[in-house]
Amino acid sequence: MSQPTYTNPVHDGYFADPAVLRVADEYWAYGTGSAPGGRPFQVLRSVDLVHWEPVGGALEPYATSGGQDCWAPEVAVDGGTFYLYYSVGVGDRSHRLRVAIADDPAGPFVDSGRLLTPRERFAIDPHPFRDFDGQWYLYYARDVLDGERVGTALAVDRLVDMTTLAGDPRPVLRASADWQLFEAQRAIYGGVHDWYTLEGPFVVARAGRYFCFYSGGRWDGSGYGVSYAAADHPLGPFTEPVTEGPAVLRTVPGAVLGPGHNVVVTADDGSDYLVYHAWDPAGTARRMCIDRLEWDLDGPCATTPTTTPQPVPVVRAGAARQ
Repeated sequence: MSQPTYTNPVHDGYFADPAVLRVADEYWAYGTGSAPGGRPFQVLRSVDLVHWEPVGGALEPYATSGGQDCWAPEVAVDGGTFYLYYSVGVGDRSHRLRVAIADDPAGPFVDSGRLLTPRERFAIDPHPFRDFDGQWYLYYARDVLDGERVGTALAVDRLVDMTTLAGDPRPVLRASADWQLFEAQRAIYGGVHDWYTLEGPFVVARAGRYFCFYSGGRWDGSGYGVSYAAADHPLGPFTEPVTEGPAVLRTVPGAVLGPGHNVVVTADDGSDYLVYHAWDPAGTARRMCIDRLEWDLDGPCATTPTTTPQPVPVVRAGAARQ
């Protein structure tokens, strides 16, 4: 009997910045954008990573009124409680990180009332990561105005509890290459800068090392893609491989534009999959895609975004992890 296949995208609707959480025998995906009815963040549910059904919107309006925008949700579970980390701001200005709480992965999530990054001028794309010793960390992207390549960089802070940061952010990675340019001569913060962007951090631990995936460049441009850096501790220091362009995912001209903002999900056979968004060739919407991720002794291997039938991930009922 032939193996079942899927073809990207795995969800036809707009679904940017996908984050996936497995709970028991189900996968839950959260993405930027409002669900029908206006509640921020779309929620999808699946049992196999390739067939997704809409569940509704995740977040009860709280910090989202007054024309503000909510971006890039990611959900973590601790002690049976679900925590949704997200940013809120106006357009591409003044975003800050917040956290909302629910007792079910479908929500509704209610904002905790806690502002996580009051001292950051701009912070987006929060990613909660739990280390082997149980300590939680929050990775995110923030604007920096010093140094050779001004722009949006990656940082990490320790979570004292699930709604409180230690307030001691450490730099993870800054722009180091031309492909990470977001906009030349960008007028911002009262000045004009060649602006570089790193965003969408996501960390996995493999063979005693920590690999921080990130997206770089202009989110709607052909040079946008996914690369990574590695460290021996969640707080770094992180080191990038020497590559020409993004090391993991790149645009496929005429087929896949701007693949990025990924998470990594492990199937029941131990295979890792990248879950990411990409523009359709016409550039009308970012849609959710998945592709298998291979590793070698140095780290994650380059992965070509696919548009042809691929084997469905191995998911066995009753073998789920949380």
